[in-house]
Amino acid sequence: MDRLWRWNRPVVVREVVEDLRRERKIAYTTVMTVMDNLHNKGVLARERDGRAYRYRPARSREEFAADLLEEVLQISEDRTAALLRFVERLSSEEIGRLRRALARAD
Repeated sequence: MDRLWRWNRPVVVREVVEDLRRERKIAYTTVMTVMDNLHNKGVLARERDGRAYRYRPARSREEFAADLLEEVLQISEDRTAALLRFVERLSSEEIGRLRRALARAD
C-alpha cells in the first residue's frame, strides 16, 4: 500500500513486483493475490487495461488510517478512555493541531 500511495497513479501488478524485487525475491502470483484480496476488501480499486488490471488505493492513506482507528475503538468498552490514552502519547504540536481541528468541528 505504501508504494501505491507514494506513486499516486494506477499501476499494474508487474510494476509492484519489479519494485519489490529490488528488496527481496517475491513471486508475481503472490503480489497478484494480495492485490486482488485488497481489491475484494475495498482497499484497492481497479480498472481493466487490456488483459491486466490497473490498481489504485480506494482511499487516501489518512482515510485508511482513520478507518483502522475506528476499528480499534470498536473493541474498547470505553472509547473515550481509549482516545484519552492515545492523546497522552501525542506530541504537543500534534495536540495543538488536534485542538484546532476540534474547534473547527464544533
